[in-house]
Amino acid sequence: MNYVYAWPVNYVVRRIESKGCSRMSKKAFDKIAAGLNEALEIARGNAKPSRLYVPPEISVREIRKQLNLSQDDFAAEFGFTIHQIRDWEQGRTRPLGGLRAYLMLINSDAPAVLRLLRNSAAKKRAKAA
Repeated sequence: MNYVYAWPVNYVVRRIESKGCSRMSKKAFDKIAAGLNEALEIARGNAKPSRLYVPPEISVREIRKQLNLSQDDFAAEFGFTIHQIRDWEQGRTRPLGGLRAYLMLINSDAPAVLRLLRNSAAKKRAKAA
């Protein structure tokens, strides 16, 4: 069992102020206190995170290699361009925003993502016919 000990928020603020830091506005304090309290409840297992955490960096190469796909195949299967894959893997650019979330889904359950993509494509073909 993990135990989480938390200093009372007011104690932390007093300690910060005693170190010579300036006072913060009540609004800023309330936001920080709410975030800290939410984090403590999550750590204790009493609450679930309210937002999806999308890490700032995702290794596209690692995801692709776990799936045993070439850059060309990975791009074709999941709807990326080969240039995007190469740029991401070589560090020239990085996937932003929704693309990172999409890569997280691919990393967690690639077969389900492929099923959804293929079902969507099949429905479009059936509709067009």
